[in-house]
Amino acid sequence: MGDIVRVSKPGTALSARPGPSSKGMTMAGNDLGSLLGGLLGGGGQGAGGQGGGGNILGSLLGALMGGAGGAQAAGGNNPLGGLMDMLTKSGLADQAQSWIGTGDNQPVSADQIKEALPADTLQKVAGEAGVSPEAAAEQIAQVLPQAVDKLTPTGAIPSGSLEDIIRQQNL
Repeated sequence: MGDIVRVSKPGTALSARPGPSSKGMTMAGNDLGSLLGGLLGGGGQGAGGQGGGGNILGSLLGALMGGAGGAQAAGGNNPLGGLMDMLTKSGLADQAQSWIGTGDNQPVSADQIKEALPADTLQKVAGEAGVSPEAAAEQIAQVLPQAVDKLTPTGAIPSGSLEDIIRQQNL
């Protein structure tokens, strides 16, 4: 069949991916980042680093899908569950649950993110984003609550691949 074209929200980039089907393909961090950026309303531009935050979350979730920190076993194609497990085990259960639930989102600090994530995962994400691990943790802390909130509109982590979940929320 040709190329599959992804239609994004206004103001975001369009991209094409060769191949007959995107089913079963693991998205690269940049693809996840652009989808998350659109979900967060940044689309890769704007003050406050929203687009950059989407990219850094894409890198983080991509690293977790690759099995860093054992999240692949917990999350499979959907590393969101594995990430929530990591945060819960790191003492951030109340914050993580507030993002999934339908009430107000509790904030999380960069230091809490650095404690919760495996150091090698944070290093990899920071390297891909071209920032220090501290800056990566700060960006993640700023955008993760909003991203999880938008990916869990029913108050529960949806099943299915992360790509499908993001696309459903992006309609």
